[in-house]
Amino acid sequence: MTIPRHPADITPQWLGSVLGVEVTDVHVTAIGTGQTGATYRVTAKYPADGETPRQTASFAVKLPAQDAGVRERVALSYRSEVEFYSTVRESVAIPVPDCIHSEISSEGTDFVLVMADLAPAEQGDQIAGCTQTEATLAVEALAGLHAPSWGDRRWFDLPSIVMPRPGDAGAARGLGEIAVVAADITLERLGRSIGLQDRETLTDALGLVAAWLLAEPDRFSLIHGDYRLDNLLFDPARTRVTVVDWQTLGLGLPARDLAYFTATSLLPEVRSAIERELVERYHRALMSFGVRNYDSETCWLDYRLGALQALLISTLGFAFAASTERGDEMILTMLRRGCRAIRELAVIELIQSYPSA
Repeated sequence: MTIPRHPADITPQWLGSVLGVEVTDVHVTAIGTGQTGATYRVTAKYPADGETPRQTASFAVKLPAQDAGVRERVALSYRSEVEFYSTVRESVAIPVPDCIHSEISSEGTDFVLVMADLAPAEQGDQIAGCTQTEATLAVEALAGLHAPSWGDRRWFDLPSIVMPRPGDAGAARGLGEIAVVAADITLERLGRSIGLQDRETLTDALGLVAAWLLAEPDRFSLIHGDYRLDNLLFDPARTRVTVVDWQTLGLGLPARDLAYFTATSLLPEVRSAIERELVERYHRALMSFGVRNYDSETCWLDYRLGALQALLISTLGFAFAASTERGDEMILTMLRRGCRAIRELAVIELIQSYPSA
């Protein structure tokens, strides 16, 4: 069965072969705002007297980016997402869509995921920011990823881990060098759009990436890596959250996900007012999943340390991904929020206090 590369390749015959039933027609519409992949809502029709699959009549189908150059650059990310649904999903408790079918080519540049359609769930708005209710759902859901994989070294063997594994000094130095290059590219492209204070914060913080990665190698879990509003879906009543886009699956300090979310997805004034409460909620959720010997003050320390993730991921995405008007505005917003969080939480000073610095 050929992996569809374009929306036109999502035919009734292809979908029918995936579902194992006859499909007479499909309607395909684009959804989401991804830059390294393309997601479509696919509505299927079946014969009136035929067998209807257990799933609903509509599905979310994710394909690679339509640009061949992007596909080549992010093939490892595609492997990461497919591996999450095929290998990791059953071992964690974080809420994700049901995955009906996954497939990837040998070179990793073509893949497809067929997932349950979560409509009428709504995607978070990265630029607008989120409410305290949405933030609470998001940080508590994170415990369902981190706690089941807490300190579990079997995940070191996952071939598609994107970021350096804990304690890998060579990989940490390599990413540190890339981060400095990405910072230079980002600052050059942004020009006067980013203020002097933020430019200094970004430069100083990304110069410490290698030391940061090596600061706490013994506390680790699986991490989402890009845990922000655009990758979260909320039901209309804001009682449930579902997490998508697993292309940056990694291993590292768990609170990196937590701090990245709060630093980039909350308005700075809101973050500073409620971040202590959010960290406490996250810590209690970890305890409820069975994490032990991890006190609340260490969790707060890890939260401060993890905030550098906000600048690292935003800068790497901006420097090496395709540029779009909304994408550029979003990254600038995330960098401004992230730089402010770095300063207010004294993250640079904290990293410098470690021997690895």
